[in-house]
Amino acid sequence: MIQTINSVFKAQQAHKYTLRNSNATQRINKLSALKSSIEKHEKDIYTALQNDLRKSEFESAVTEVIFIYSEIDFAIKNLSGWMEPQKVGKTITGLMATNRIYYEPKGLCLIISPWNYPFQLMMAPLVSAIAAGNCAILKPSELSSETSSIICRIIDDCFTEEEVCCFEGDASLSAILLSLPFDHIFFTGSTAIGKVVMEAAAKNLSSVTLELGGKSPTIIDDTADLEQAAAKIAWGKLTNAGQTCIAPDYILIPKTRQDSFIEHYKNAVTRMFFLADGELDLSSYAKIINKKHFERIEGLIEDALSKGASIPFGGKKKPSIQTIYPAVLTGLSEDSEIMKEEIFGPVLPIITYHTIEEAIHVVNRMSKPLALYIFSKNKKNIHQIIKNTSAGGTCVNDVLIHISNPKLPFGGVNASGMGSCHGQFGFKTFSHERAVVFQSRLDMSKLIYPPYEKKGWVLKWLRKLM
Repeated sequence: MIQTINSVFKAQQAHKYTLRNSNATQRINKLSALKSSIEKHEKDIYTALQNDLRKSEFESAVTEVIFIYSEIDFAIKNLSGWMEPQKVGKTITGLMATNRIYYEPKGLCLIISPWNYPFQLMMAPLVSAIAAGNCAILKPSELSSETSSIICRIIDDCFTEEEVCCFEGDASLSAILLSLPFDHIFFTGSTAIGKVVMEAAAKNLSSVTLELGGKSPTIIDDTADLEQAAAKIAWGKLTNAGQTCIAPDYILIPKTRQDSFIEHYKNAVTRMFFLADGELDLSSYAKIINKKHFERIEGLIEDALSKGASIPFGGKKKPSIQTIYPAVLTGLSEDSEIMKEEIFGPVLPIITYHTIEEAIHVVNRMSKPLALYIFSKNKKNIHQIIKNTSAGGTCVNDVLIHISNPKLPFGGVNASGMGSCHGQFGFKTFSHERAVVFQSRLDMSKLIYPPYEKKGWVLKWLRKLM
């Protein structure tokens, strides 16, 4: 395996110099070929996602496949404009100069993707890498093995190894790849592994983009429409059984509204994910990826209960099919483990507060989240929360939807990640913004050359112009 990886890496190192000269038409053709290959394998993708995560075809289509079609189409439509050198303003020493920003490919890129949205989270950065004119080596997650296999088949179908190559394997494969001097590394996964990736990248001074996660809070105030909020939160929390990096992780709500919210949430969950006979609809509700993660979530619930928490709704578990029913936790102790780590499951803790300032304090005492959600009709409260908190992205009176707009940057901050992806932001992530100055023959920079005697007037003139 090491010999094969080194061979592919060497081939891509050589080929990246060819790709850097590719034009918009050539890159668009590659994106079109990728889309065609995905279309050819679409049914296989749905089957793989069903087997890996028990995702319904509808959910897989919306959150994985159609999402990527949209990303490809948006890149194809806008790529020519993105590639154009950007004009920028002049300086005093270059009044006659022409200034441009050129977007050049970073070169040879490594993309490591996770298991929770295994197709989308591999293909989205790949689209950006191709649009920017890079070579890429892909390493999908071994935990979603069937989807990883389909991804590699799609790549083999439309790319040569010297341009894009996909390798399947476990953490030992990732370690081998991370030891190589890539020009850029794009990693999506946990904060803990993100630190490992960044440390490995530092040894080769490889630039990195980290799409991580964290505990994304949802603040509900006194003015929010609870029925509407509960429905949106139920969808956002329980899509993919809560295994979503931007899922609402916990709720902050006024104490007087807690019981009413729980009732609305229960009704929304029942309507969306349960059958008429009261059984969970397994055809529309995903499973936990594996036994390890099932037991981790189970342990978080048991720890919270042992410290005085209650489950007013849900909480049933079926280990044989790796299924945890939607659950709500209340009365949580501050030292509960479930309030210290990202849940990544269908359990919704609720914390009550008395003032907006108190809710903001709860958010700010934790690491900066990947997303923050606000449900309110009060503009003052909304802007107070936004101004006094930090998060990768925010939705007001909705959840998750910011990720679907390619005109918005998607990414984290500090512990929830660094760098942005999607649309032009993804194109820039995989590009180096190169400053280029075309100096005129009539330049003024000679005024600041030595000798400096009798040039005091130059400093006075410069200060007046500043």
